[in-house]
Amino acid sequence: MLVKDILKVIEDFAPLSAQEGWDNCGLCIGSREAGCKGVLLGLDCTEALVDEAIRRGMDMIITHHPMIFHGVKNISPDDEQGRMIIKAASFGIKIYGAHTSADKVVGGVSCAMASRLGLKDVEILDPDQNGFGLGTVGNLPRQYSFGELVDLVKERFRLTMLRSSHPIDVPITRVAMCGGAGSSLIGQARASGAQVFLTGDVSYHHFFTEEGFAVMDVGHYESEIDIVDILFSLLKKNFPTFAVCISENMHNNPVYYY
Repeated sequence: MLVKDILKVIEDFAPLSAQEGWDNCGLCIGSREAGCKGVLLGLDCTEALVDEAIRRGMDMIITHHPMIFHGVKNISPDDEQGRMIIKAASFGIKIYGAHTSADKVVGGVSCAMASRLGLKDVEILDPDQNGFGLGTVGNLPRQYSFGELVDLVKERFRLTMLRSSHPIDVPITRVAMCGGAGSSLIGQARASGAQVFLTGDVSYHHFFTEEGFAVMDVGHYESEIDIVDILFSLLKKNFPTFAVCISENMHNNPVYYY
């Protein structure tokens, strides 16, 4: 199997052209023309994930968050990114990130969030002229009170807690959402007719919301983790006999709750 064969499947689903201008989706380390014996999937490219790939004999890593976001000025074993680059190069491991390219497509991160809540008539929240876009919005299968929706969100996203703006006393029938850090879409969420917007990494001032509209912070990791299963299913469907594995350490949310 060649790397380019694997990436064609990924990029047919999540084209690199869809990514945000500030992002760095694609192949961070390695060549598309190289061979590949097996793929290890994870949400974040950590040193532990690289070590796992080495231990399990996987020579390609695909994650949601790219290992390299910005220019690398030096490569040193004294920091984690440097050690990852050195290990990956030494063991011939190719590393690929499908970040906002997988956020902005139908069937991607935000659509997976909508599926968790069973939303109907799901649309892209902030579409562009090419049919891609961040976030989704859709209708709940029935009307919910604020408290009922809180319970539903905690159940479906497996949360012990969530952060929210002031409770609203209106029937909730429409919900918008964006995986990861989506506070920039709060205005679009209100304009879409949603009563509630779900995302992660919400800052203090964004919790001051207009009457009849609420923001819920379900967490960055919690809102995006489904993309790993999506990519796994995509690769196994196309390459049923090829070695594709999800990391043994998938529950590696760097945020802890006490």
